[in-house]
Amino acid sequence: MARKKPIPRSQRKTIQRATQLKRDDTVQDVSVSLMDMDSTIMYYFENVIKPTVIENGETIKVPIMYSSPERWFAVQKTGFMRDKKRQLILPAIAFRRTGMEKDTTIAVDKMDPEDPKLHYTFEKKYTQKNRYDNFSVQQGIIPQREYYNVAIPDYMILSYDFIIWTSYIEQMNKLIERINWSAGAYWGEPNRMRFRTNIESYTDATEVADKERVVRTEFSVTLNGYLIPEAFNELAGPHTGQTYLTPGQLIVNNETVATIVAAEPSEGIQQVMTTGGAASAQRTETEYPLTMNAGSGITLSADGVEFTGGSPVTQTISMNVDLVDPTFNSLTVTGNAVIQGDLTAQSYNTELVNSTVLYDSGSTKFGDDITDTHQLTGSLNVTGSFLLNGSAIAAGVTTFDEYTRKQFVKKNTTLIGNSTASFSAVTASAPSGMTSTSEEDFLFFLNGQYMEHDALTIQQANGAFYLKVNTTSIGYVLENDDEIIAWGKFNA
Repeated sequence: MARKKPIPRSQRKTIQRATQLKRDDTVQDVSVSLMDMDSTIMYYFENVIKPTVIENGETIKVPIMYSSPERWFAVQKTGFMRDKKRQLILPAIAFRRTGMEKDTTIAVDKMDPEDPKLHYTFEKKYTQKNRYDNFSVQQGIIPQREYYNVAIPDYMILSYDFIIWTSYIEQMNKLIERINWSAGAYWGEPNRMRFRTNIESYTDATEVADKERVVRTEFSVTLNGYLIPEAFNELAGPHTGQTYLTPGQLIVNNETVATIVAAEPSEGIQQVMTTGGAASAQRTETEYPLTMNAGSGITLSADGVEFTGGSPVTQTISMNVDLVDPTFNSLTVTGNAVIQGDLTAQSYNTELVNSTVLYDSGSTKFGDDITDTHQLTGSLNVTGSFLLNGSAIAAGVTTFDEYTRKQFVKKNTTLIGNSTASFSAVTASAPSGMTSTSEEDFLFFLNGQYMEHDALTIQQANGAFYLKVNTTSIGYVLENDDEIIAWGKFNA
């Protein structure tokens, strides 16, 4: 599939990051418009459903268009969509909002649209007013919480009509399967508003126009959305979004309702007090007492004494075992055992060995399957021979260790035609017993974008290293101002 070619560095716009810093602590009013719901449909098709068809072995992205009234009238009249050259647009998806109504199952009475009284309330955990640190604790300051009131929206049911055109029924089947799988889900952008959608049925038709065979499918999408108009925020507001802080502390007197009503967060109240009636200690006794009985090797100072809550009971627990150097006849561990010190035993008896076998001759075998993985942390010093896949790795001009460490970065020196890049470099040769060096040992980047290996081949000619690009497979050709970076196993 053809890909978009990255822009060369010489043509890129310089971005000043220092001028992009911005801080805005202002709480914005909330609004949800019809355009937001139309955008949700478009976003979900382009980024989640991602409709594509396969034609002549190539994957083609299906364009999605929101139809204007004129275009929708033409589609309804002719049954097709044409470009400026009067050619049929295939494949394609067109949709249009056809109706909306109030959701009567969710009744909302806002009382006054300019000052709604019904809100959702959300709490913000930390604010500038709630710096609850150690100093605040020592001063007895109670933290203030910040809340946001967001007006309850109007719940709406919106209807959208869709039409899909393809050249073949097989292409249409794939598209309908993708779309139907998303029916009933919540459509929308991440971290933003989402709306539940549903699709009832599909209508298929196969038509022939201008000696071309066209497969057409129509269906309707029902979207359960909600509206909070931006227009009311432009009045003396805010109306749809409000914020307030709880009082720091509040003083409450006996039978003094007016004091509570008059206290506002702006007054800086810092203490909660209640006056009046003498306080007395309260006790609660349990119906069923708690009793502790000593077991084998355990001594309790109040063995068998019941505790109900009426009077305190103090228990001292002692063990009849020397904890410094205990001796046990036998030890059974059902779960995991963690020993932080040394473990000394006269013999080890194991019932099953999965990954390690020790022989009497001194030889050691790790693992019993080709999928086993063994990790070593630190250095590995091999005195004898070292075999890799049955072949010996010997010291020489290019050893196994030297070859694995060879990773160098090169920049192309010239371009030959529009499909070959030349580098002043020499490919590193693999030691005996290893797979020869190939393009899989290199990474190539064109103007900063990774180039896929299935469209690349390499060739070494004396002191020149050539990268040959299959322009048909990769989807673009090389140009004089392109920069190609190669990273991999060069000699130096």
